[in-house]
Order: sequence, then structure tokens, then C-alpha cells
Amino acid sequence: MKRLTDYLFIRHRHNWIQLIRFGLVGGSGVLVNMAVVILANKLGPDPHAVLVDLPWSKFNVRWYHAYVSAAFLVANVSNFQLNRWWTFRSWRATAWWREYWPFLSVGLVGLLISLGVTTLLLNAESPLALPVTVLDSSTGLRNPLYWANLVAIAVVTPASFVLNKLWTFKAVRRSAGVDDDPTHTPSDDSSLGVG
Repeated sequence: MKRLTDYLFIRHRHNWIQLIRFGLVGGSGVLVNMAVVILANKLGPDPHAVLVDLPWSKFNVRWYHAYVSAAFLVANVSNFQLNRWWTFRSWRATAWWREYWPFLSVGLVGLLISLGVTTLLLNAESPLALPVTVLDSSTGLRNPLYWANLVAIAVVTPASFVLNKLWTFKAVRRSAGVDDDPTHTPSDDSSLGVG
């Protein structure tokens, strides 16, 4: 058991530190994301109103899809900058745009998943629909859009961390020959399927 503990917590200490930092940045991103959703919900049309009627389909793009997408874009830029500077420390390795495109690509996959989860939670006909008896929009804490957005963020975050660590930031640093952890050895990546 001691070998397993040493392997997980001593040998991979750097990965745990990055995960904690990524989580803290993600927490700030959740606040930014929620602030944008709340602001859009307060200033914009009814989130359940149809924004775009999809012809020849019973499906529609609703305002909450636009709110969640706008919130994603704002939080994505904020999270990218903080992760680049603090979590993965890759800001010296390469140009901002070169690293942002993979981060945005990972984020867009997350956004698609997030939109799917949000739709499942807000569509009254979905078996996963949030209960409107409890979440009746009478107060901010009882607004189903806010809860659906938080659940979607929780679903997307773990995959986002792994993809950004292994692809976005690691690939760019490795191609530039930069590694921010002096105790890091290439064998540390073998357990993550890298290298």
C-alpha cells in the first residue's frame, strides 16, 4: 500500500498540484460563467423562448443556448489566461494564439456537451428534466437555468482538465522544449498515456 501511496502522491505530486490549480482556475471560471448567465438572463428575453426555429424539426435553439454559449466564451478566455500563466506556466513557451486554439477546441467540445446537458435538464419532455416544482424561478437559487448550467460545468470539467493537460499546454511546451517543473521526468507522463 505504501508503494501505491508513494506512486500516486509523491511521484505524481506535480500532477496533483496542477489539478488543484486547474480546479481553482475552474472555480473562478464558474463564477465568471455564472455571472454572464445571470446577467444575460436578467437583461435578455425569456431563456426558454425560441431564438431560432429549426425547420422540419420539432427542435429549436432557445435563448438559454445563447446565454450558455456567451458565458462559455467569456469564461473560456479567462480560464485560458489563468491556466496559461499559473496552472501550466506555459506563457513563456509560445505565442498566445498558438496555445489558445487548442484550448478553444477543447472548450468547444465541452460547450457542445454542456449544451446537450443543459437541454436535457431544461426540456420539460426530457426524462432528466429538473423538477419545476422545486426550481420554479421564484428566486435566483430556484432558477433551473442556473442549476442546469452548474451541472453541465461539473460534467465537462474532468475531461477538460485531462485534454488540456495532455494536449493544449503539454504539447505546446514540449514542442518549445520548455518544462515548468524541474522535478518532472518523462516517466511521469507514462502513466497518463503521454510520451
